[in-house]
Amino acid sequence: MSNKEIQPIFIMSEGTQRTTGKNAQRNNILAAKLVAETVRTTLGPKGMDKMIVDSMGDITITNDGVTILEEMQVEHPAAKMIVEIAKTQETEVGDGTTTAVVIAGELLKLAEDLLNQNVHPTVIAKGFRMAELKAQQLLQTIAAPVTQQDTDILQKIAATALTGKGAESAKEVLSKIAVEAVKRVMETNGEISFDRDHIKLEKQTGEPVENTRLIEGVVIEKEAVHPGMPKKIQDAKIALLDAAVEIKDTEVDAKIQITDPAQMQAFLNQEEHMLTEMVNSIVKSGATVVFCQKGIDDLAQHFLSKKGIFAARRVKKSDLEALSRATGGRIVSSIRDLTADDLGNAGLVEEKKIGQEDMTFVTGCKNPKSVTILVRGGTEHIVDEAKRALVDAIGDVAAALKNGKIVAGAGASEIEVARGLRAYAETLIGREQLAVRAFAEALEVIPRTLAENGGLDPIDMLVELKAAHDRGEKWAGVDVFQGKVVDAWAAGVIEPLKIKTQALSSASEVAQMILRIDDVIAGGSSKSQAPMPGMPPGGMEY
Repeated sequence: MSNKEIQPIFIMSEGTQRTTGKNAQRNNILAAKLVAETVRTTLGPKGMDKMIVDSMGDITITNDGVTILEEMQVEHPAAKMIVEIAKTQETEVGDGTTTAVVIAGELLKLAEDLLNQNVHPTVIAKGFRMAELKAQQLLQTIAAPVTQQDTDILQKIAATALTGKGAESAKEVLSKIAVEAVKRVMETNGEISFDRDHIKLEKQTGEPVENTRLIEGVVIEKEAVHPGMPKKIQDAKIALLDAAVEIKDTEVDAKIQITDPAQMQAFLNQEEHMLTEMVNSIVKSGATVVFCQKGIDDLAQHFLSKKGIFAARRVKKSDLEALSRATGGRIVSSIRDLTADDLGNAGLVEEKKIGQEDMTFVTGCKNPKSVTILVRGGTEHIVDEAKRALVDAIGDVAAALKNGKIVAGAGASEIEVARGLRAYAETLIGREQLAVRAFAEALEVIPRTLAENGGLDPIDMLVELKAAHDRGEKWAGVDVFQGKVVDAWAAGVIEPLKIKTQALSSASEVAQMILRIDDVIAGGSSKSQAPMPGMPPGGMEY
C-alpha cells in the first residue's frame, strides 16, 4: 500500500459553490420567508405601500405584490421561485399575488419547525399535498354562485380588489367601470371567455382619479396626419389598413436612368397618379376615416384632406385589432381590394387634446367587443397605481364570472378552510397529520396579517374568529376599521373563488419543491480565462 496522501478530486469547475443538507434547506426557506415578509405589510385595507427606486432613478410607488417583487430584481434562486408564484397568480387571476406569496412563506416557516423535529421533508411535502387537495374541496363546498345578472355583487368584488390601494378614494366609480368593461367584452358562446387585452387602459395625468371614465370604443394616442383634415366626424365609416399609402420601394436595388427633364416629370406624374389611385380606392369604398398601420405619403395626406377624410398613421397593431373588434371593421392589407363591406362603423370619431397629448376617440360603436378605460390621476405615480388597481379589479370580476363561484374575504375563507383541515388531520394516522395541521395553521397567516396591518391584536382576533366559525358563522372575518369580527359577506367583502384556489395550489407546489431540495450547486465559470499575452494574470491596472 502506498503511503502517499490521497489528492483531492475536483469534479466541478473552479468557483463553484455548494451548500448541502440542512444548510441548503434553511438557506432556501430563509430566502422564501424574506420575500414573503417584504410584501406582507401591503396586505389588506390598511396595508402600506412600497417605494422602489431603480438604477436609473425611476420611482415606483405601489402595494401590488407582483409589481414590488418584479421591481426588486430578486437574485436568490429560491426567492425567484416565490416571485414566480406572484407572476402566475397575476397571469391567471390578476389579483391575490400578495396572498399567494404570504401563504407560501408561512408554509415554509412552519415546515422548518417540523424539519427541526426530524420530520422528513418528503413526509411534509406529502402532507402539504394532501392538505391542499382537501382545502380545494372545502373551498368548493363553501363557495357561492354568481352570474352576470348579479351586478351588485360584481361591483362589491371590484370594490374589494380596490380597497387598500392608492385608488381607493374613487372605488365606487372604478368598481362600476370595471364591471361594465368586463361585461362589454366578455363572450358567452356556450362558455364564458374573456381576454384582458380587449380592455385597453390609457393613462393620462392632470385630473383626479374620480374622473376616470369608460369609453365604449377605442382611444388611440394618434392625431390626424394633416392639419386640414376634419377633427370630428359623425357616423364614421372606418377603413383599417395594414398597408402603406405610399409608393413602394423596389424589392432589389434598382437604378433608373433619366436622360431628359421630361422623363423626370413623367416619372413624378406617374408617382402622383399612383397615389391618386390609392386615395380614390379609399374614397370609392365610402370610408370617411382611415387608420393606417404603416406610413401615409405627404401627397396622399393632401389628397385625403381635400376629400374631407380623417386619417391617422403608424397606428399600433394592437390598436388596429382593438378598432376592428370595436367597430366591426376588417383589417385590409391591399388598398385596391378595399370595399364598403370591410368598413367599420362608429357614431363619432373625434380628435381631442387630453393634457398635453392629442388623442383620437372612436366612440358610439354598436355592441363594441373592445373598450377603453381612460385612467386619470394627478401625477404619473398616482395614475400608474390607479391603473394597477383597475387591472386587479377587472381580473377579479372576470375570474368570478368565468368560474361562476365566489367567497367572502377578510380572512373568513382561510379560517373556515383551516377549521376543516384540522378536523381532516384527526382522521389521519402517521406523521402526515403534522404537515396537514401546519398547512391549516399557515392559512391563518392571512387573517393574522390583516389584523397586524390594521394595528389590532392578532391573537385576540384569531381567538374571536375561530369561536365565530365554531358557532357556524362561516363568513366571519376581520373588520380592520372597527377592530372586531364581522360577517364579511354582509359587509360586501367578496372575492372570486379562483383567487383562493390558485393561491393555494401555487403556494403549496412551490413549498413542496423547495422542501425537497437538499443540495444547491451554484456554478462558477466554465474555465478560468487565460490572460492575454504580455498581460499580468490579474489584468491591467490603471
